Amino acid sequence: MRAVVQRVTSASVEVDGSIVSEIGPGLLVLVGLHESDSESDADYMLFPNEITGKGWDLNVMQKNYGVLLVSQFTLYGILKGNKPDFHVAMPPQKARPFYESLVDKFRKSYNPDAIKGKKCVSHGLLIALFNCT
Repeated sequence: MRAVVQRVTSASVEVDGSIVSEIGPGLLVLVGLHESDSESDADYMLFPNEITGKGWDLNVMQKNYGVLLVSQFTLYGILKGNKPDFHVAMPPQKARPFYESLVDKFRKSYNPDAIKGKKCVSHGLLIALFNCT
């Protein structure tokens, strides 16, 4: 599993000109799933706090920051010649339920209303072109 974590003052995902998910201050997390990822990899992503046992840093929890999770299979892209190849990314039929369970894990370990995540993978392609801002 690969994740690109960015602290943001606000973030949103726009599909076909409509905002489908957004947060105020918090973390934007682009999540790439490898074909060999397992539930233990998802558990590791929660970064449990040793004091509280809950996921995420105390500052995120104390400030009630939002977390926007975005499925991003392109994090496992490699170049074959001059063309991208995504064969090591988790196949869409497996990635969708895995990503949804990851979002659920985040919601259970933190404030469920602060976690935003949408389905973005369909048959190896994005459902639609999307912008993260």
